[in-house]
Amino acid sequence: MFVHPVDEELYLRMVEEEDAEELFRLTDQSREYLREWLPWIDRIKSKEDSIAFIQSSQQGFAEFTSMTLGILYRGKLIGVSGFNEMDPENKAASIGYWLCKDFQGKGIMNRVVRSLMDYAFHILEFNRIEIRVAAGNKRSQAIPEKLGFKKEGILREAEWLYDHYVDHIIYSFLASDNQKT
Repeated sequence: MFVHPVDEELYLRMVEEEDAEELFRLTDQSREYLREWLPWIDRIKSKEDSIAFIQSSQQGFAEFTSMTLGILYRGKLIGVSGFNEMDPENKAASIGYWLCKDFQGKGIMNRVVRSLMDYAFHILEFNRIEIRVAAGNKRSQAIPEKLGFKKEGILREAEWLYDHYVDHIIYSFLASDNQKT
């Protein structure tokens, strides 16, 4: 099983089928909060839906096309982060993340994303990391902005969010940016 330490309180690990019940409970508990910005929430209706998500995540890991990891804070699952897409040929990855409402505002996601950046640049030897954030999602935008990502532009109407389209802001960080900070 893949495990990646972040710091003394946090680590990331592959989600396993044994996590399905807790992952579903966490999603369900934060459903209303997460639904504002995540289009897949309504599709997660049961533990079985979480199992299907976990199986898909494991397949992406095996194929080296994605790396979906549970965020564990003091041993408790509190969210999911990782590389939604990995492109080893172009040495690029896209980071995604969500955190249950109770753990927002503690700097946890900044620490997680910084750790993923270090892993991508130093272990995977990738060159580019991208984060896409829905325009209007200020809390999520604050993460790449705080970590020194560059705003590249806006993808107009990039995502259907239940009853309307939202634009995505594209942020990127290059391996060479590490030398500038």
